Amino acid sequence: MTAKSKKSDGRERERATRELEELGLKVMAREWEQVHAEAISKSWSLAYTLCELTGRELTQRRHRKVERLLKEAQLPEGKILSTLDQSKLSVANRQHLAQLIEGEFTRQGVNLLAFGLPGRGKSHYLCAIGHELIINHGQKVLFTPSYKLIQRLLEAKRRLALAAELKKLDQYDAIILDDLGYVQQSREEMEVLFTFFAERYERRSVMISSNLVFSQWEGIFHDPLTAMAAVDRLVHHSVILEFQGESQRTGKKKGNMEKNS
Repeated sequence: MTAKSKKSDGRERERATRELEELGLKVMAREWEQVHAEAISKSWSLAYTLCELTGRELTQRRHRKVERLLKEAQLPEGKILSTLDQSKLSVANRQHLAQLIEGEFTRQGVNLLAFGLPGRGKSHYLCAIGHELIINHGQKVLFTPSYKLIQRLLEAKRRLALAAELKKLDQYDAIILDDLGYVQQSREEMEVLFTFFAERYERRSVMISSNLVFSQWEGIFHDPLTAMAAVDRLVHHSVILEFQGESQRTGKKKGNMEKNS
């Protein structure tokens, strides 16, 4: 290669890098020369070389998207599928799990309703599904204790911004509402919760864990008709999950005590 052609080649390399950066293709800008050299050594076609470059760019973008979604989801640390003890699940819940992690239920606006006494693994189960929805399907998930969501909605209502707040929440494919009914709320707080359920009805999924069965929800909503209406909307398109048996937290504590004895 002559000095003139070397100079021209250098300018073209600089231009290619600059223009890829201007297009927002940062991975391609950083790695195209390495891929180009590999393409020459291995006699790749132009189409294959281009696919290698775009594939690297997309992989990095997907990785960044998943990181952003996980941070935004606020899922409790460690409550993922690999740490879920499926041997403690009922046969029905194991079968449901295999289907639910595929993510189709959120596209149909189906709700997941997990019932059982404290410590039975309800929250872990729902959070594990939420984690899978993010990392495998790129869906938007939000985890929140029920009282925090209720306070968020109530504050928005007092600012006359409830509709705007509900619109923000509507961007999530699934919202995990943890420990519904654990703390008794006022009638005004329950009214905004009912509005939330009604707004997402048949469009967006809600994943609820509760230690109160439906027959006890009158105590949550302070009114039998409101409780009935809320249950009707949630159950219409739903998967109901029952968690029974010994408390997993108690079981772990016993196991640790036996280990140390």
